[in-house]
Amino acid sequence: MYPIFKQILKTGIKSEVPPQPDQALRVTAARLEDAMLKTLGRALVIRHIDAGSCNGCEVEIHALSNPYYNLEGLGIRFAASPKHADLLLVTGPVAKNMETALKRAYECTPAPKLVVAVGDCGISGGIFGESYASCGRVANVIPVDVIVPGCPPTPEALLTGILTAISAR
Repeated sequence: MYPIFKQILKTGIKSEVPPQPDQALRVTAARLEDAMLKTLGRALVIRHIDAGSCNGCEVEIHALSNPYYNLEGLGIRFAASPKHADLLLVTGPVAKNMETALKRAYECTPAPKLVVAVGDCGISGGIFGESYASCGRVANVIPVDVIVPGCPPTPEALLTGILTAISAR
């Protein structure tokens, strides 16, 4: 035990400097909050649907809930049911076995509803394209209002896409 403490004292504190506040992110967050309250008059509820992705986009979507991006603090939350959602956030190329489920989720979402296709796979089918097992892009199955490019897109790009969708409403 003594050699470990000696090594710690000899080495000192080795950690990264915390990130500085990103002014562009703050501006995007403020615009998002203003547009949400102006358009909806309440919190935005999102239903995330993984239509067959590799989970790269999901990691970035989950990052929106961490303290740095603080999606809940902006008044945006995720719902387990499309019946309670205002916006569908769809990731991945639509697998054939998810086609019916995606259509049902779209039909269950109350009007006016928004759809955001996330990632290159959601926009164009990505490397999977259209095949016997894939319908390809999300727009082949349901109407899409906004696309968020990237493989995977950054959390800032996701926030911007959500802002664009709400502003277009």
